[in-house]
Amino acid sequence: MEETKKSLLDDSFTSAMTLTNSGVPQVPDRYVLPPSQRPALGSTSLGTTTTETTTLPVIDLSLLHQPSLRSRVIHEINMACKEFGFFQVINHGIPSSVVKDALDAATLFFDLPVEEKMRLVSANVHEPVRYGTSLNHSTDRVHYWRDFIKHYSHPLPKWIDMWPSNPPCYKEKVGKYAEATHVLHKQLIEAIAESLGLEKNYLQEEIEEGSQVMAVNCYPACPEPAIALGMPPHSDFSSLTILLQSSQGLQIMDHNKNWVRVPYIEGALIVQLGDQMEVMSNGIYKSVIHRVTVNKDVRRLSFASLHSLPLHKKISPAAKLVNGNNDNAEPAYGEFSFNDFLEYISSNDFIQQRFIDTIKKSSP
Repeated sequence: MEETKKSLLDDSFTSAMTLTNSGVPQVPDRYVLPPSQRPALGSTSLGTTTTETTTLPVIDLSLLHQPSLRSRVIHEINMACKEFGFFQVINHGIPSSVVKDALDAATLFFDLPVEEKMRLVSANVHEPVRYGTSLNHSTDRVHYWRDFIKHYSHPLPKWIDMWPSNPPCYKEKVGKYAEATHVLHKQLIEAIAESLGLEKNYLQEEIEEGSQVMAVNCYPACPEPAIALGMPPHSDFSSLTILLQSSQGLQIMDHNKNWVRVPYIEGALIVQLGDQMEVMSNGIYKSVIHRVTVNKDVRRLSFASLHSLPLHKKISPAAKLVNGNNDNAEPAYGEFSFNDFLEYISSNDFIQQRFIDTIKKSSP
C-alpha cells in the first residue's frame, strides 16, 4: 500500500479538485478527449447526438405496497427496464434528511486538504476503501474530471471502521445512507424479479449476503466542459446501481446511440441496471451505457451505490428465462462474479471493450 501511494505521489498526483481550486483557465492536455469522444454539448458529433433532456420513467415506489396497484407498478418497471435499463424512483422511503446529511458529509470530505485525502489513495481496484481521481490515475490514457472515494458498505459493521475518520461525521451520515440504500435495493430486486416472471425472492439469500460498493463522486467545476468528461461511456458491473445526484450531469445512451440527458428531480433516486442483471435476465433487460458530463460553473456530487452478488459468487442466466417453452434453448451469456470483473479491469482497458461483451455467447 505504501509503495502504491509513493508511486502515485512520484507521478505528480494532481486531483481534479486541486486543479479547479488553483483556477486553471484550461484543462491540462491529459484531460483533453479525442474529438470523436467529446460530449459535443447540445450538438452532433460523428453521428452521435446529445439530445435535450428527455422525459424518462419516474416510478412511485409507495404504490408497490398497495395490493390493488402493485401489478401496475410491476408493469411500469418491466417497461422501463426493457426500454431504457433505467428509471427514477420517488417515494422510495429514504428520508430527505438522510440524503442531505450524506451529501453534506461528502462535501466536507472533498474539501479536506489533499494531504488528508491522500492517506486513502490507491491504484489497486481490490482495495475495500480507495480515494483517487479520474478512473485510475496511474493507468488512464486520458484522465477524467472526477475525484472519488469508494468503499465497501455491506455488511456495514465489517467495513465502516476502514472508512474516512475525517470529517468526523462521515461514518455516521454516509453509513445511514448506505444502510437505507441496501434496504431499497432489496425492495427493487424483488420487484424486478417479479417483472421478469420470476419468484420475487429469487436469489434472496445471495442478495442479502451480497456486495455493496459506494462510489462517492465529486465532479468539480471544469474550465472547458466541451472537451472533457467526468466519466467515460461504460456500464456498471452490478445487478443494480442506485444513484443520488446533486445536479444534472448524467447521460445515458438510447437504442439509436443518441446521448440522452437524465433530468435532475428533487428527491428522486436513479436506478440503473448493471451487467449482472443483463446476465441474470438472459438479455431480456440490458445494462445501460452511461457517462458523466461536467459543468463550467457548478460542482456536482453523486453517490453511486453498486449492489451485486457476493464477491466470488457467480451469476448466470436464470434457468426459467433461458428455457421458457423451449427445452433446447441456450444461455446467451457465460457466468461471472464481481471478482471476475475486478480482475478484468485490473489488466484491461474496459473503455475499449465492455466487460459484458467478453462473456456473451455467439449466436448459433
